[in-house]
Amino acid sequence: MEFETAQRLSHALRKNIGEVIKGQESVLDLIVMTIMARGHILLESVPGEGKTLAASALAASISDVSIGRISGQPTLKPNDLTGAEIPEEHGGKFRLVKGPLFNNIVLFDELNRTDPRTQSALLEAMQERQVTIGDETYALDRPFLVLATQNPIEQEGTYPLPEAQMDRFMFKLNISYPSRSEEREIMDRVDLLHETTVSPVVTKTEVMEAREVVNQIYVDDKAKNYIVDIVQATRNPEKFGMDIGHWIEYGASPRATIYLQQAARALAFMQGEGNVFPNDVKQVAMDILRHRVVCTYEAEAEEVTSEDVIRKILDSVPVP
Repeated sequence: MEFETAQRLSHALRKNIGEVIKGQESVLDLIVMTIMARGHILLESVPGEGKTLAASALAASISDVSIGRISGQPTLKPNDLTGAEIPEEHGGKFRLVKGPLFNNIVLFDELNRTDPRTQSALLEAMQERQVTIGDETYALDRPFLVLATQNPIEQEGTYPLPEAQMDRFMFKLNISYPSRSEEREIMDRVDLLHETTVSPVVTKTEVMEAREVVNQIYVDDKAKNYIVDIVQATRNPEKFGMDIGHWIEYGASPRATIYLQQAARALAFMQGEGNVFPNDVKQVAMDILRHRVVCTYEAEAEEVTSEDVIRKILDSVPVP
C-alpha cells in the first residue's frame, strides 16, 4: 500500500469516529494512533466521557472486526476473559467457548476493579497476541487492541495495576471534562446520536496494510538518540543536569524506548510526514511515559506527580 493511500484511510477512520464523538479530539487521535502503532491504550477518567461509544465507533468503522466488552469486577475470573474448554455431553471431547479476548477490539471497563490474578490473564493477550487455555495456545486475530479504563475517583475495592501490567499499555491518557463549548455541542447532538449509524470506511485488511506502512517510516539517528536520552533521563536525571532523582522511584523500562519510536512513527504518519523528527517524539512522550515513571513517597509528599517529572525531563533534555 502506498503512503498516501494509507494516510487517506487513517484519516477517513479518524473522521468517521469523530462524527459520533465530540469534545474528546485528543482521545480519538490517540485511539487511531494506537491501532496504527499496534499498541494498547489506558484511559483514566470519570464515567460518562464516551469511552464505550468511542470503542464501538472504532469497531463499526472497520469492516469484519469484532468488539468485546468486559466490566471489571472483583468476582471476575481469568476464564471470564479467555474462555474455557467445555466437555461435550457425548463423546468425551471438549469444545472451546471463546471469551471476550478473542475479539479484535476489547473494551475493558474499570480494569483496576479486577483482582491481580485476573489482571495477569490479560498480559499474555496484550503482549503475545495469544491466550492459553488448558494445554492449548490460541492465536488472537489481528488487529488486536485493548482499550482499558480506570476511574480515578472511586478507589475502594480496587487493585492498582502492577508495573508489568501498566507497561503493556502503549499510551495512558488522563481525560478531563469537556470545555463549555464542547459540552454544549454534546448536548445539542445527543438526540441525533440515537439515530446515527456508523458505517465501515476501511476494511480489516486495509488497516493491517496501513500498519505496515507506519512500521516502515524512517527514524533517523537524531530521533533515536533523543528517544534514548529521554528514557535514560527517567533513570539517571543527574547525568542531564537535573536534581530530581529523589522524586523518582523507578524510571521507564526499555519497552518505553520501543513504544516511543512506534508512537512517533504513528504521529508522523498521521501528519503526513515520511520520517520521524525529534519533535514528534517530544509530542508523544507524555502519554507514553506518565504511567512508566513511578514517583517516591517524598515526591508525593511534595505533591509532585509523574507528569511534573516528565515535563522537567522534556524541558531539560536537549532536542537535537
